[in-house]
Amino acid sequence: MDKGQLTMVTLTLLDPLSPTPVQQWSFQSKSTIRIGRAPDNDVIVDDPIVSRHHLELRASASPSGPMWQLVNQGANGTFLNGVLVSQGVLPEKALIQLAQKGPRLEFQVQTQQLPSLAPKPLTETTKPCQHQGNAPGNLFCIHCGQPLVPVEGVIRNYHVLRTLGQGGMGTTYLAWDKVNSKDGYPLLLVLKEMNADMAQISKAQELFEREARTLKTLNHPGIPQYYDFFVEGGKKYLAMALIHGEDLEKRVLSTGPVTLPQAVEWMIQTCDILDYIHDRQPPLIHRDVKPANLMVRHRDNRIVMLDFGAVKEIGTIPGTRIGAEGYSAPEQDRGQPCTQSDLYAIGPTLIFLLTGEAPLKYYQRRSSGYRFDVSGVPTVTPQLR
Repeated sequence: MDKGQLTMVTLTLLDPLSPTPVQQWSFQSKSTIRIGRAPDNDVIVDDPIVSRHHLELRASASPSGPMWQLVNQGANGTFLNGVLVSQGVLPEKALIQLAQKGPRLEFQVQTQQLPSLAPKPLTETTKPCQHQGNAPGNLFCIHCGQPLVPVEGVIRNYHVLRTLGQGGMGTTYLAWDKVNSKDGYPLLLVLKEMNADMAQISKAQELFEREARTLKTLNHPGIPQYYDFFVEGGKKYLAMALIHGEDLEKRVLSTGPVTLPQAVEWMIQTCDILDYIHDRQPPLIHRDVKPANLMVRHRDNRIVMLDFGAVKEIGTIPGTRIGAEGYSAPEQDRGQPCTQSDLYAIGPTLIFLLTGEAPLKYYQRRSSGYRFDVSGVPTVTPQLR
């Protein structure tokens, strides 16, 4: 890959009977994309006709820019624009079919020249950049490397480009680290600012600082990477990696319930993240596992767990009761959480993914006590109940 270029590959899973998009994956500056049924693929297509490792898309250099080649590895074959191939060069908007009458993927690629952050020597004839030739939606100029959107504010070396969200605890910004870079290109991250009124509450300060301390010690692909924690102008700030994706709550509310295989796969990924934090010494309890805190990363359709402000170490003195209604375990509601409390939240989260409704709707009294009853939900199989 040319280090001066940003290559974005988009693969769109199409409806079996129409060109309607069903799911989409985007990959930035990736040289190999693996597609198949196994969970270790970059694009996971859960269909029995698809092989575990069905095909690879490989990038190679050419005089006109990156060229993408399809290499079949599937037992049932791969079709490129309707022709069975073992390998072939991918044209723009190529149609890839995994096995005859199998799932169809549309291939698209965009290449954008990126600016170098190395300063250019100033001369008397140097003129201000006019930012011409930039594609719509670009955050940075491809010529001078400066932001194309107005900078809302500067906090230390972080330039605030956009407000991402506001909550009771604080405000989240999209920020540009002007001092540091990633592979020579602009570094974008999330900057969380604690609200001034919450800063007066000692418990709120504790939770905000706890999230920073916790993220600093964790290293897992399903957990946002920690960058910085500091106080500026009397306000606390936490800088962390920017995750391009959508949380499960927004996903379901906007597009409806998900399929059973996809819901189960996401919950298995969530359990993998929980296993990592539960295996720490001392073990950590997240205490706020719910759809809004589980983000699906667009790049690989995998789960990233958010909001570690409520995390608690096993063995510490019981304190504030934290948890979302319908998702927190009974012992957690009593202020006595354990690692199993996080696992309890997987059940109601799965119910929400499959029904699109609040799990409390299915929490009913039975002879043995209260429990979730999803016997009337057709998408929940008897094995899952």
